[in-house]
Amino acid sequence: MSPIRPTLARLRSRFRPLGVAAWLVFGTACDAPPPVAIELSGPVAAWPAYGGSAAGLGWSPLDQIDRENVGALTLAWSHRSGDVSDGSGEVSRTSLQTQPIVPNGTLYYCTGFNRVFALDPESGEERWVFDPGMRNKTLYGPYTRVCRGVAHWEDAAAEPAAACRERIYTATLDSELIALDAATGDPCSDFGEAGRVSLREGLADAPDWEYYTTSPPLVLDGKVVVGALVADNLRVDAPSGVVRAFDARSGALAWAWDPVPPGFDARARPPGARYQAGTPNVWAMLSADPERGLVFVPTGNAAPDLAAAVREGLDHYASSVVALRIADGQPAWHFQTVHHDVWDYDVPAQPALFEIPGVGDGRPGVAQITKMGHLFLLDRESGEPLYPVEERPVPAGDIAGERLSPTQPFPTHPPPLHPARLDPEDAHGFTPIDRGDCREKLERYRNEGIFTPPSLEGSIQFPGNAGGPNWGGVSIDPERGLLFVNQMRNAAIVTLVPRDEFEALDPASAVYPDELFPMRGAGFGAKRGPLLSSFGAPCNPPPWGVLSAVDLRSGEVLWESVLGTSRDQAPWPLWFESGAPNLGGTLATAGRLVFIAATTDKFLRAFDAETGEEIWNVRIPYTGNATPMTYRLEPTGRQFVVLAAGGHGWSEPGDALLAYALPEEAR
Repeated sequence: MSPIRPTLARLRSRFRPLGVAAWLVFGTACDAPPPVAIELSGPVAAWPAYGGSAAGLGWSPLDQIDRENVGALTLAWSHRSGDVSDGSGEVSRTSLQTQPIVPNGTLYYCTGFNRVFALDPESGEERWVFDPGMRNKTLYGPYTRVCRGVAHWEDAAAEPAAACRERIYTATLDSELIALDAATGDPCSDFGEAGRVSLREGLADAPDWEYYTTSPPLVLDGKVVVGALVADNLRVDAPSGVVRAFDARSGALAWAWDPVPPGFDARARPPGARYQAGTPNVWAMLSADPERGLVFVPTGNAAPDLAAAVREGLDHYASSVVALRIADGQPAWHFQTVHHDVWDYDVPAQPALFEIPGVGDGRPGVAQITKMGHLFLLDRESGEPLYPVEERPVPAGDIAGERLSPTQPFPTHPPPLHPARLDPEDAHGFTPIDRGDCREKLERYRNEGIFTPPSLEGSIQFPGNAGGPNWGGVSIDPERGLLFVNQMRNAAIVTLVPRDEFEALDPASAVYPDELFPMRGAGFGAKRGPLLSSFGAPCNPPPWGVLSAVDLRSGEVLWESVLGTSRDQAPWPLWFESGAPNLGGTLATAGRLVFIAATTDKFLRAFDAETGEEIWNVRIPYTGNATPMTYRLEPTGRQFVVLAAGGHGWSEPGDALLAYALPEEAR
């Protein structure tokens, strides 16, 4: 998995000495209409799982908050956990990227310290808190401490008043899967050892910071399924990317999917290692089809990310969406989005399961977004594309012995959502000086468009390795057949460095977001960093962040809107509607609204789902690099929109869980 590589992180320091004051200042506040009465009719709905349901649509049928009254939203309650680290001590930096769930009249969420909180969803008052005790305090390089969510399961076979009849499952940075009583927060004593299962069983020895879990588990048919993050580009024999399922009651291992190719001749394994080193990991969110008994997993790269020749075929399931049978963990099908991936274009987002009349002849489908802005619509039962996917020629490699594919798959319905080229004439700059600097860089490095492979002279990567889209994924309005996705547009420079030259480099010479990757076991290391002008701004033209709506029936982009401003990264008066790098996802509702934060500026926004117009925003205390969710639990109650705002590597860390609703007096 790749952490976000922010390309505006140096704007503050680069812009201060410029003394430029002539830029137009664009306002970001929307005029709020006067409060209106809340209609108490309409649906109620909980939010029982990450993405709203096992299907991961990021959609809610709630419509109490709509385009007419969204301007009256106000903060109803907030919760502060206190779990914050700026990374200056022994504890790595935190980022609050969690999406809460509300499965049973209680709201549950987790923090970067892996504490789990249960709150009253109407008031935000604490009902209980569980602290697993943090052991793995320091993570590798720029990785931040995140827990993106928890899972809920109700044991229908248990007595109604039995302890742990309802359970909350959380997977931790200490590589543990923990089961808690949903009513009390106490560990379930019948699960594993005192409520805990070690996720290190069967793995070769590895530092604590090289393997751990950040995404929520998924529960289906009495099994808890979980993957893990493996740190990028360190070595060929990185920890296995095995996906495992555990019995939801006992914690016993039900099955393990070791993502090796069919007929693979296993390499020698260290003592105690049951799973193959170097296989693709599954760090992002999972989804499931209970009717068909399938779990859908988005896979990362085989190790290392930027070199294919040394993988010995282990990238068979890499950069793919894979359907696993919940009964035995065996693949029913897989679809590969990138062949022999050497760009770190691993599949970062939860597959979204849909069934919409007029889309793919109404067949059950899977929508998988990728970092390249490629959206693949697949048949849920077979994995075959619902619309044509073309294998198109791509640039060839020039590294002796490297293994690249001469073609890559390109979707046609919809066509790619991200630009595929960044030519010298496209160079952006605030002045002729920095524009000329960007043009020179685009001419100097190898630059043949998307899928230009890493090279010894340095290659332009556009889309960058962080996207395009990333783990925020998509949301789908199944009523109108619309898909919403946010993406960043920033380029990178990737350079391969021969082993002897790499070993002579000083690691301190790379200051994040510039990075050095050892890729031990390969013939070279690598350097990677954002493509910035001499003034510290992206060399590609704005917008640097966009929100798009895709009509799934026609395959056309219905609208594309600028997402984010330069505020909170550039000093005043350099606040303008540039769009911003963004990490987090969208929430779509039947109120014809799309809610999103995600950006480097501190706002939660609402867009008109039909026109793409930004019709509401609110200033929040930290950047909201998480995905909003919503619920309304009683026919006489209010609809709440909840967002975790807790910063990222590009911004101040925080701990604010924020709930917005229409005001009580408007009822």
